[in-house]
Amino acid sequence: MDQVATTVYLVIYAIALLVLISLGLAVIFGMMRVINLAHGEFMMLGAYVCVLAGNAGAPLWVAATVSAVLVGAFGIVVERLIIRFLYGRIIDTLLATWGLSLFLVGGVTTVFGPQGRSLSTSFGNVSFGGLNLSAYNLLLIGVAASLAILTWALARFTRFGLIVRGTMQDPVVASALGVDRGLIYMATFGYGAALAGLAGAVLAPITGASPTMGLLFVAKAFITVIVGGHLPLLGTLAASGFFGAIDGVVSYRWSSVLGEVSVLVVAVILLRMLPSGITGRIRRGL
Repeated sequence: MDQVATTVYLVIYAIALLVLISLGLAVIFGMMRVINLAHGEFMMLGAYVCVLAGNAGAPLWVAATVSAVLVGAFGIVVERLIIRFLYGRIIDTLLATWGLSLFLVGGVTTVFGPQGRSLSTSFGNVSFGGLNLSAYNLLLIGVAASLAILTWALARFTRFGLIVRGTMQDPVVASALGVDRGLIYMATFGYGAALAGLAGAVLAPITGASPTMGLLFVAKAFITVIVGGHLPLLGTLAASGFFGAIDGVVSYRWSSVLGEVSVLVVAVILLRMLPSGITGRIRRGL
């Protein structure tokens, strides 16, 4: 029974981790169709802001909030200075965000050095059903679930979400109806960047902050969003659940390395069977 409970816990944690690192990319790449190779570096910036603020004495929730706000503001600057000139030019966007990724890694390495920085927390362990679980990991699961619900509700039930979805689907018609496309693109990119920054902040107590930490997550995020299909939010959640279940079970039974390899192999097979992704046959939704 303990093995079953442990496996369920690890599966839920793996799903939450994938949701956390992929949600911002689901907005920027899934909705806006911007191939942001600097997504991992946005997470890295969020982790650094959280570590610096936390070590300066700020509570963790304040440090995480500051990370989301600052990285979101940085994302708006990037959109205004670089991305807005490249919409519809996939290769140019890919090269530009790759260059931005290299610039951010080099800049952070120059300022803070190549060594990582850690952030200690006061969270301990909690006993639940005979299991001794990390309280911070449970908090991470809660944050991931809350962000997923918030993002879905924002896109589904608010006027702003309706305008965003309409603009992304048909920008010409949106402009004809009086929508400021530039403002919508800027706000959407900034929100996706803020989600990435918050993800990095939440992960900082677990992984620390280092210039190359984004490389650990960007491939997983892209695989999750791509396999999710053309409905970015629903697809990302579905793919996170599927891959998280595989990763959690295989990692518990064998090793974490084999778990990641299994996810990659299954992703390749799934894309061969469903070239349009998990949500490829669904015509409406998020």
